[in-house]
Amino acid sequence: MKNLIIKENYVSKLSLMETEIAIKFVKDNFEKNLSKALNLTRVSAPLFVLPSTGLNDNLSGVERPVAFDIKDTTECVEIVQSLAKWKRNALKRYNFDTNTGLYTDMNAIRRDEELDTFHSAYVDQWDWEKIISKENRKMSTLKKTVKKIYDSILKTEKALCVKYPQLNQKLPQDILIVSSRELEERWPNIDPKEREYLICKESKAVFITNIGGKLKNGKPHDMRAADYDDWKLNGDLMVYYDALDYALELSSMGIRVDEVSIVKQLKAKDELSKLDNPYVKDVINCNLPYTIGGGIGQSRLCMFLLDKVHVGEVQASVWADGDLELLQQHNIFLL
Repeated sequence: MKNLIIKENYVSKLSLMETEIAIKFVKDNFEKNLSKALNLTRVSAPLFVLPSTGLNDNLSGVERPVAFDIKDTTECVEIVQSLAKWKRNALKRYNFDTNTGLYTDMNAIRRDEELDTFHSAYVDQWDWEKIISKENRKMSTLKKTVKKIYDSILKTEKALCVKYPQLNQKLPQDILIVSSRELEERWPNIDPKEREYLICKESKAVFITNIGGKLKNGKPHDMRAADYDDWKLNGDLMVYYDALDYALELSSMGIRVDEVSIVKQLKAKDELSKLDNPYVKDVINCNLPYTIGGGIGQSRLCMFLLDKVHVGEVQASVWADGDLELLQQHNIFLL
């Protein structure tokens, strides 16, 4: 329980049944808003993939995927950790046009996650991906997309608060976009998580760019896999959650690597052995479209918008020994 936060004198603003109905309301509204804003079509996605395809996401490179055998296959399969690579392939296979894209429900198991207030072994998010031209692989494209996603969240929050007046609107009208380098310059003597907290508390909603590459101190703001986001054109969307005094990440996204940046980043992480990976080869040989994409946490967005104080109030999962009893003692009841 690395970050189990107990909210004293907590009383949920919604009953259990109201919560279940509100979760669906949030998801339905946000999906509609997101797909319209980014011109996305919903598609089906795999729960597991063959490791040999290279399509599973390595995340920061240390998480162990869940693997199991299937009777009629010779190779064990892995539960997807995200769909970053699969989506880019799907855009090509489904013949999507430039400036159109897809979104899907992504469900995963993160076996190495430390279970607490915000983290679960069960991951549910909207994974989305959109084709862009090579000329639009630039920061202005990323910023424009971030603002459209944030606007979709704002519209969802407003609709939710009309339906449930007991809930409060927490988000500002505009989102601050700032680079990890700017945060390092402003607060050089504290770690990245503390910088995230301070900028979120100050601005309430922020998108932090340039994650994965080294800062002036020789360390990255946070770890990123080398073969999906371009570290110069990516970032995290975060909000300040006043109820728990916490900087909450809702989305990680970015313009994907091209034939040049993928080699540079693999070299930076000493992972040139991946050059033989089928997916990496496709990127280097320009066999895949240039894209922008990301993931948006479903349970986290619901938790934030519904004023909940534990992610288990909006999703059913398994929790650390002793957590359920402790939370119930403080009137926090998990699904």
